[in-house]
Amino acid sequence: MLLAIDIGNTNISLGLFKGQRLRRRYSIATKRSSGLSQQLKNIFSNNEINDVVICSVVPEGTRNLQTALKKFFPKKVWVIGKDIIVPMKNLYHKPSQVGQDRLVNAYAGVRLYGNPLIIIDLGTALTFDIISPNREYLGGMILPGFKISLDALAERTALLPLVKLKAPRELIGRSTENSILSGMVYGFAMLVDNLVKEIQGEIGKDALVIGTGGDINLIKKYCYGLERVDLDLTLKGINLLRSDLKSIYKSKKSKKEAR
Repeated sequence: MLLAIDIGNTNISLGLFKGQRLRRRYSIATKRSSGLSQQLKNIFSNNEINDVVICSVVPEGTRNLQTALKKFFPKKVWVIGKDIIVPMKNLYHKPSQVGQDRLVNAYAGVRLYGNPLIIIDLGTALTFDIISPNREYLGGMILPGFKISLDALAERTALLPLVKLKAPRELIGRSTENSILSGMVYGFAMLVDNLVKEIQGEIGKDALVIGTGGDINLIKKYCYGLERVDLDLTLKGINLLRSDLKSIYKSKKSKKEAR
Protein backbone atom coordinates (compact mmCIF):
# COMPACT_ATOMS: atom_id res chain seq x y z
CA MET A 1 0.00 0.00 0.00
CA LEU A 2 1.01 3.59 -0.57
CA LEU A 3 0.45 6.38 1.94
CA ALA A 4 0.09 9.61 -0.06
CA ILE A 5 0.41 12.81 1.97
CA ASP A 6 -0.55 16.29 0.82
CA ILE A 7 0.63 19.05 3.19
CA GLY A 8 -1.28 22.27 2.63
CA ASN A 9 -1.29 25.54 4.51
CA THR A 10 -4.54 24.69 6.31
CA ASN A 11 -4.82 20.90 6.31
CA ILE A 12 -2.74 17.77 5.87
CA SER A 13 -4.56 15.17 3.76
CA LEU A 14 -3.48 11.54 3.88
CA GLY A 15 -4.66 8.89 1.43
CA LEU A 16 -4.14 5.16 1.67
CA PHE A 17 -3.97 3.53 -1.78
CA LYS A 18 -4.03 -0.09 -2.86
CA GLY A 19 -3.18 0.02 -6.54
CA GLN A 20 -5.24 2.82 -8.06
CA ARG A 21 -7.97 2.57 -5.44
CA LEU A 22 -8.15 5.10 -2.63
CA ARG A 23 -9.02 2.90 0.35
CA ARG A 24 -9.14 5.54 3.08
CA ARG A 25 -8.74 9.28 3.44
CA TYR A 26 -7.65 11.16 6.56
CA SER A 27 -7.33 14.86 7.30
CA ILE A 28 -5.86 16.91 10.12
CA ALA A 29 -5.13 20.60 10.64
CA THR A 30 -1.56 21.43 9.61
CA LYS A 31 -0.83 23.15 12.94
CA ARG A 32 -1.90 20.17 15.05
CA SER A 33 1.40 18.26 15.06
CA SER A 34 0.54 16.20 18.16
CA GLY A 35 -2.66 15.02 16.53
CA LEU A 36 -0.71 14.05 13.42
CA SER A 37 1.53 11.67 15.41
CA GLN A 38 -1.54 9.88 16.77
CA GLN A 39 -3.08 9.72 13.31
CA LEU A 40 0.11 8.19 11.89
CA LYS A 41 0.23 5.65 14.72
CA ASN A 42 -3.32 4.56 13.92
CA ILE A 43 -2.61 4.29 10.19
CA PHE A 44 0.61 2.32 10.49
CA SER A 45 -0.78 0.04 13.23
CA ASN A 46 -3.67 -1.11 11.05
CA ASN A 47 -2.17 -1.20 7.54
CA GLU A 48 0.81 -2.68 5.71
CA ILE A 49 2.41 0.32 4.00
CA ASN A 50 5.21 -0.15 1.46
CA ASP A 51 5.76 3.43 0.31
CA VAL A 52 5.20 6.95 1.63
CA VAL A 53 5.18 9.95 -0.74
CA ILE A 54 4.80 13.57 0.36
CA CYS A 55 3.66 16.59 -1.65
CA SER A 56 4.05 19.78 0.35
CA VAL A 57 3.83 23.57 0.13
CA VAL A 58 4.86 23.99 3.78
CA PRO A 59 8.62 23.35 4.27
CA GLU A 60 8.40 23.32 8.07
CA GLY A 61 5.47 20.93 7.87
CA THR A 62 7.52 18.59 5.68
CA ARG A 63 10.37 18.50 8.19
CA ASN A 64 8.01 17.89 11.10
CA LEU A 65 6.22 15.13 9.25
CA GLN A 66 9.46 13.40 8.22
CA THR A 67 10.56 13.41 11.86
CA ALA A 68 7.22 11.94 12.97
CA LEU A 69 7.31 9.27 10.25
CA LYS A 70 10.66 7.90 11.45
CA LYS A 71 8.88 6.41 14.47
CA PHE A 72 6.63 4.29 12.27
CA PHE A 73 8.28 3.85 8.85
CA PRO A 74 11.94 2.80 8.52
CA LYS A 75 12.15 3.08 4.72
CA LYS A 76 12.88 6.14 2.60
CA VAL A 77 10.09 8.71 2.44
CA TRP A 78 9.77 10.22 -1.05
CA VAL A 79 9.22 13.97 -1.43
CA ILE A 80 7.84 15.33 -4.70
CA GLY A 81 10.05 18.05 -6.12
CA LYS A 82 13.11 16.53 -4.49
CA ASP A 83 13.00 12.76 -5.00
CA ILE A 84 10.25 12.67 -7.62
CA ILE A 85 10.04 15.25 -10.41
CA VAL A 86 6.66 15.72 -12.06
CA PRO A 87 7.22 14.70 -15.72
CA MET A 88 5.47 17.60 -17.40
CA LYS A 89 6.84 20.45 -19.50
CA ASN A 90 6.63 23.54 -17.30
CA LEU A 91 6.39 26.85 -19.18
CA TYR A 92 6.66 29.11 -16.13
CA HIS A 93 9.42 31.71 -16.62
CA LYS A 94 10.96 30.34 -13.41
CA PRO A 95 9.70 26.74 -13.20
CA SER A 96 10.90 26.29 -9.62
CA GLN A 97 8.32 28.86 -8.46
CA VAL A 98 5.36 26.60 -9.22
CA GLY A 99 4.01 24.85 -6.12
CA GLN A 100 4.41 21.09 -6.28
CA ASP A 101 0.71 20.60 -5.48
CA ARG A 102 -0.19 22.54 -8.62
CA LEU A 103 2.08 20.37 -10.78
CA VAL A 104 0.74 17.20 -9.18
CA ASN A 105 -2.82 18.35 -9.86
CA ALA A 106 -1.90 19.08 -13.47
CA TYR A 107 -0.33 15.65 -13.89
CA ALA A 108 -3.31 13.90 -12.30
CA GLY A 109 -5.74 15.95 -14.35
CA VAL A 110 -4.10 15.01 -17.64
CA ARG A 111 -3.79 11.33 -16.71
CA LEU A 112 -7.39 11.06 -15.53
CA TYR A 113 -9.27 13.52 -17.73
CA GLY A 114 -7.07 14.41 -20.72
CA ASN A 115 -6.07 17.80 -22.06
CA PRO A 116 -6.47 20.76 -22.58
CA LEU A 117 -7.52 21.30 -19.02
CA ILE A 118 -8.34 24.00 -16.47
CA ILE A 119 -7.95 22.99 -12.82
CA ILE A 120 -9.51 25.17 -10.14
CA ASP A 121 -8.30 24.47 -6.60
CA LEU A 122 -10.20 26.31 -3.87
CA GLY A 123 -8.50 25.96 -0.51
CA THR A 124 -6.37 28.41 1.46
CA ALA A 125 -5.80 30.09 -1.90
CA LEU A 126 -7.84 29.95 -5.09
CA THR A 127 -5.60 28.75 -7.91
CA PHE A 128 -6.14 28.17 -11.61
CA ASP A 129 -3.78 25.80 -13.40
CA ILE A 130 -3.85 25.62 -17.17
CA ILE A 131 -2.68 22.66 -19.28
CA SER A 132 -2.34 23.14 -23.03
CA PRO A 133 -3.61 20.82 -25.81
CA ASN A 134 0.01 19.63 -26.02
CA ARG A 135 0.06 18.58 -22.34
CA GLU A 136 2.22 21.55 -21.28
CA TYR A 137 1.81 23.30 -17.96
CA LEU A 138 1.16 26.86 -19.13
CA GLY A 139 0.81 28.60 -15.74
CA GLY A 140 -2.25 30.02 -14.06
CA MET A 141 -3.60 32.41 -11.46
CA ILE A 142 -3.44 32.74 -7.67
CA LEU A 143 -6.01 34.58 -5.55
CA PRO A 144 -6.90 34.61 -1.84
CA GLY A 145 -9.27 31.84 -0.81
CA PHE A 146 -12.40 32.12 1.31
CA LYS A 147 -10.77 32.07 4.74
CA ILE A 148 -8.12 34.65 3.88
CA SER A 149 -10.79 36.90 2.39
CA LEU A 150 -13.12 36.56 5.38
CA ASP A 151 -10.27 37.12 7.85
CA ALA A 152 -9.11 40.23 5.99
CA LEU A 153 -12.64 41.64 5.85
CA ALA A 154 -13.09 41.26 9.61
CA GLU A 155 -9.61 42.53 10.50
CA ARG A 156 -9.58 45.57 8.21
CA THR A 157 -13.06 46.91 8.97
CA ALA A 158 -14.47 48.36 12.19
CA LEU A 159 -17.98 46.90 12.13
CA LEU A 160 -17.98 43.79 9.93
CA PRO A 161 -17.83 40.51 11.88
CA LEU A 162 -15.92 37.33 11.14
CA VAL A 163 -18.58 34.95 9.86
CA LYS A 164 -18.56 31.18 9.59
CA LEU A 165 -18.28 30.08 5.99
CA LYS A 166 -21.40 28.36 4.62
CA ALA A 167 -23.79 28.56 1.69
CA PRO A 168 -25.70 31.87 1.48
CA ARG A 169 -29.45 31.89 2.08
CA GLU A 170 -30.12 34.42 -0.66
CA LEU A 171 -28.49 36.37 -3.44
CA ILE A 172 -29.49 39.73 -2.00
CA GLY A 173 -28.36 39.56 1.64
CA ARG A 174 -30.78 40.91 4.23
CA SER A 175 -28.38 40.80 7.15
CA THR A 176 -24.69 41.59 7.46
CA GLU A 177 -23.84 37.91 7.75
CA ASN A 178 -25.87 36.92 4.68
CA SER A 179 -24.54 39.89 2.71
CA ILE A 180 -20.97 38.74 3.38
CA LEU A 181 -21.76 35.10 2.57
CA SER A 182 -23.58 36.06 -0.62
CA GLY A 183 -20.76 38.33 -1.70
CA MET A 184 -18.20 35.61 -1.04
CA VAL A 185 -19.91 32.56 -2.52
CA TYR A 186 -21.68 34.16 -5.49
CA GLY A 187 -18.72 36.47 -6.04
CA PHE A 188 -16.21 33.61 -6.15
CA ALA A 189 -18.51 31.56 -8.41
CA MET A 190 -18.92 34.40 -10.90
CA LEU A 191 -15.21 35.16 -10.77
CA VAL A 192 -14.47 31.51 -11.62
CA ASP A 193 -16.98 31.42 -14.49
CA ASN A 194 -15.68 34.60 -16.09
CA LEU A 195 -12.03 33.63 -15.80
CA VAL A 196 -12.82 30.19 -17.24
CA LYS A 197 -14.37 31.88 -20.31
CA GLU A 198 -11.31 34.05 -20.78
CA ILE A 199 -8.92 31.10 -20.41
CA GLN A 200 -10.93 28.94 -22.82
CA GLY A 201 -10.68 31.79 -25.28
CA GLU A 202 -6.90 31.40 -25.06
CA ILE A 203 -6.50 27.61 -25.12
CA GLY A 204 -9.74 26.34 -26.68
CA LYS A 205 -13.39 26.01 -25.70
CA ASP A 206 -13.00 22.24 -25.39
CA ALA A 207 -10.78 22.64 -22.30
CA LEU A 208 -12.36 20.61 -19.49
CA VAL A 209 -12.83 22.43 -16.16
CA ILE A 210 -12.05 20.40 -13.02
CA GLY A 211 -12.62 21.63 -9.47
CA THR A 212 -10.81 20.44 -6.36
CA GLY A 213 -9.88 21.71 -2.89
CA GLY A 214 -11.64 21.78 0.46
CA ASP A 215 -14.02 24.65 -0.36
CA ILE A 216 -14.89 23.84 -3.97
CA ASN A 217 -18.25 22.28 -3.03
CA LEU A 218 -19.46 25.65 -1.73
CA ILE A 219 -19.41 27.19 -5.21
CA LYS A 220 -19.96 24.23 -7.55
CA LYS A 221 -23.74 24.61 -7.82
CA TYR A 222 -23.36 28.33 -8.61
CA CYS A 223 -20.70 27.81 -11.31
CA TYR A 224 -21.88 27.14 -14.85
CA GLY A 225 -18.39 26.41 -16.13
CA LEU A 226 -17.32 23.90 -13.48
CA GLU A 227 -17.81 20.54 -15.19
CA ARG A 228 -16.42 18.05 -12.68
CA VAL A 229 -15.29 18.01 -9.07
CA ASP A 230 -12.56 15.67 -7.83
CA LEU A 231 -11.79 16.34 -4.17
CA ASP A 232 -8.97 13.78 -4.11
CA LEU A 233 -7.13 15.00 -7.22
CA THR A 234 -3.84 15.77 -5.44
CA LEU A 235 -3.76 12.47 -3.56
CA LYS A 236 -4.57 10.60 -6.78
CA GLY A 237 -1.77 12.49 -8.52
CA ILE A 238 0.74 11.45 -5.84
CA ASN A 239 -0.32 7.83 -6.26
CA LEU A 240 -0.16 8.03 -10.07
CA LEU A 241 3.32 9.53 -10.01
CA ARG A 242 4.66 6.79 -7.76
CA SER A 243 3.02 3.95 -9.68
CA ASP A 244 4.06 5.40 -13.07
CA LEU A 245 7.67 5.79 -11.95
CA LYS A 246 7.70 2.24 -10.61
CA SER A 247 6.41 0.98 -13.97
CA ILE A 248 9.13 2.90 -15.82
CA TYR A 249 11.79 1.52 -13.46
CA LYS A 250 10.58 -2.08 -13.93
CA SER A 251 10.52 -1.63 -17.71
CA LYS A 252 14.09 -0.30 -17.79
CA LYS A 253 15.26 -3.07 -15.48
CA SER A 254 13.66 -5.75 -17.68
CA LYS A 255 15.30 -4.32 -20.82
CA LYS A 256 18.67 -4.23 -19.08
CA GLU A 257 18.38 -7.83 -17.92
CA ALA A 258 17.34 -8.95 -21.43
CA ARG A 259 20.58 -7.68 -22.98
